[in-house]
Amino acid sequence: MPARAQQFTRQGNAFQIHTAAQSFQLEFCTPTLFRVSYGNPAREPLMVTRYAWDSVSVQVNDGDGELQLTTSGLRVVVGTTGLLEVYDSNGRLLSADKSRDSSGIKKVLQADEHFFGFGERMDFLDQRGKKVQLEVGRGKEKPHIVGAYNVLQANYSPVPFFMSTKGYGIFLHTTYNSSWDMGNTALDTYSFSAARGPLEYYFIYGPQFTDLLDQYTGLTGKSPLLPQFALGLHVGTYSGGTWGHEELTSSAYVIELARRFRKMGIPVDILFLDSTWRLFGENGGKGATSFEWRETFSNPKAMFDTLYNLHYNMVGLHIRPRIDNGTRYKLLDTARSLHYTYPEANNPGEFINYFDSAAVSWWWQHAAMKVAAAGARFFKTDEGSAFGALANESAKTGPGGPEAQRLHNVFPIAYAKAAYEQFAAYNQMRGLNQTREGYAGIQRFPFIFAGDWPSQWQYFGPVIKAGLNIGVSGVGYWAHCMGGFEQAADPELYVRWVQFGMLSPVALLFGMDHPGYKEPWRYGREVTEIFKQYDEMRYSLLPYLYSASYHQYKTGTPIMSALVLAYQDDVNVYNIADQYLLGENIMVCPVTEKGAATRVVYLPQGEWIDYWTGRHYEGKTYLNAVCPLDKVPIFIKAGSIIPKQQVVQYVGQRVIDNVILEIYPGPESKADLYTDDGKSLQYQQGNYAITHIDQRTENGSCRIHISAPEGKFNAPTRTFTLRVHLDKAPANGKGQYDAAAQVYTLTGIEASKENTILIN
Repeated sequence: MPARAQQFTRQGNAFQIHTAAQSFQLEFCTPTLFRVSYGNPAREPLMVTRYAWDSVSVQVNDGDGELQLTTSGLRVVVGTTGLLEVYDSNGRLLSADKSRDSSGIKKVLQADEHFFGFGERMDFLDQRGKKVQLEVGRGKEKPHIVGAYNVLQANYSPVPFFMSTKGYGIFLHTTYNSSWDMGNTALDTYSFSAARGPLEYYFIYGPQFTDLLDQYTGLTGKSPLLPQFALGLHVGTYSGGTWGHEELTSSAYVIELARRFRKMGIPVDILFLDSTWRLFGENGGKGATSFEWRETFSNPKAMFDTLYNLHYNMVGLHIRPRIDNGTRYKLLDTARSLHYTYPEANNPGEFINYFDSAAVSWWWQHAAMKVAAAGARFFKTDEGSAFGALANESAKTGPGGPEAQRLHNVFPIAYAKAAYEQFAAYNQMRGLNQTREGYAGIQRFPFIFAGDWPSQWQYFGPVIKAGLNIGVSGVGYWAHCMGGFEQAADPELYVRWVQFGMLSPVALLFGMDHPGYKEPWRYGREVTEIFKQYDEMRYSLLPYLYSASYHQYKTGTPIMSALVLAYQDDVNVYNIADQYLLGENIMVCPVTEKGAATRVVYLPQGEWIDYWTGRHYEGKTYLNAVCPLDKVPIFIKAGSIIPKQQVVQYVGQRVIDNVILEIYPGPESKADLYTDDGKSLQYQQGNYAITHIDQRTENGSCRIHISAPEGKFNAPTRTFTLRVHLDKAPANGKGQYDAAAQVYTLTGIEASKENTILIN
């Protein structure tokens, strides 16, 4: 028997392993997840929320010169030099080290292996063969077209996590910038390293991507439920005066905007005022927050009261992390005197130290409360990337040095966390925070939006890609500025972007172009009607979207997902970055080419139904789909059960006493309809109800079973309406068949009890 070249000690789930080449710790968290640590990494709470794990049964075999650690899910082989090989329970090689040194880790890249993740990237979906740099921020070169508007450098919310089609994922637990070579330098090797600090990573085995996301978000935190009304439309406004036109701002503009949406019958729930509500301070100018109102806002509280009387569920304000002195309040001076700002070179700093709970408490009570008391109910926490980096409208870079480098990527999390938690406590409801920047763990303080992209066709497709990449990186609540942010949009681009936006996880309308501001009526009657059509479609889908939100909270599966998440063994989907699943059953195919009358769509395995025509198609094939301006290609998976409701102008306008179940007969399938109070945190203690619905179609018969609601929450008395999509009238049944729509409708089904419906 060969002499052992490595020694180990064990304490619980952790193995301290020593070889002549290196020493490290390998700790099992579960049978399919372990952590590898070189050095002594700190236990930080912003990225990772769980460090305590139950005991894992590990069989140890230290014969034949190797150390083998076997759980029910994995076998880890530690070689004589400390390099690792990981196998699944069937003996299939998942991952193997090639080398490890001070520059990082190199691993074997298998011939048919592909990689997905890395955060909100706009460059590629499949990162095999690519080099990836992860640092919160965006391109800094001038002019903007090669810098700030460079989709190759866009890095607003990087996440040091990827999933491999071999069924495993790796999460590099570092706050520092990291570099990844996914087979670019050598075809048979990938590598990763951090700029500084001890190296630590988690290895996660699925093998399904959905299993990987469940475990990854178990480490970094599940995304909580937003208030139900946050699934309605969000509208941002510069209050009539964007940059360079600040003197035109007014509370009157804001109120008139809110009234116009209501008068035109365009559903909307949330309104926020961007930068120009603020009085620019004496030290940081546009780049800091004085928490004082511009003089054009004479009575902010009356404005908020009017907006809430118009039934806007939340109204928020844009802020930046630097604090400033205004004309009435000397907040910067006070914060500095109390040491609540983060020190910078040669001065006590301007950033509130959001890493310090005492500083956060002071910031909330003495700064944020000046606007919260008037009626603001959430913040848009902008420019988190400016901590230790270049700001948008300033040459300032904020704190510097090694400690700022360590905290730069997690600053946006601490910043969002402060606003999210403080407002949640003050409002006595679920939190809401809008932010442009994030990192691993940002999903706990939703939501992320894609940033300030110009209203040009060249940026539309990359924004879609950003949403797919952030979803497979564990962040589910995501939005983008419909029609783009800067510049006036081509009306056709505006329509196509709105169609995508209304069928995104969060629907956000916001632009800085003066005087249009992406308001739909600025684009004429036809565009406004299409806008309203898709807005109403979104509101009709609220039960479906809310149920998908609960599924996201429980499992980490995003509301909007790249096709590879559901079809990871289908190589045809690896580079599809302009189609996605909304929930589990609706496939949306945005039109990203100007003047397009058709677009090519890939239908994955199974049977798919054209939402507009009802025509059926077999999957694993390509289709040239027709797409007139008012129609974005949408396909429904056969067997789908999609809960819908009547359109309302805002969530809470009326009690939803009837739920419409759109049923597309097909292979045996099921769906869960989730219900709770829509606002409180009581769902975390189990105060919700779930109605289980399933359907089975065979021999020309469709059997639909609806359970009685299960759970603590007493849902309002309601009924179900069944709309079963059939190509001919059934022989039996008490419902009505619409031959033109090919829909059989059955009404008056009591939701409080179990029901079984058989349609022949």
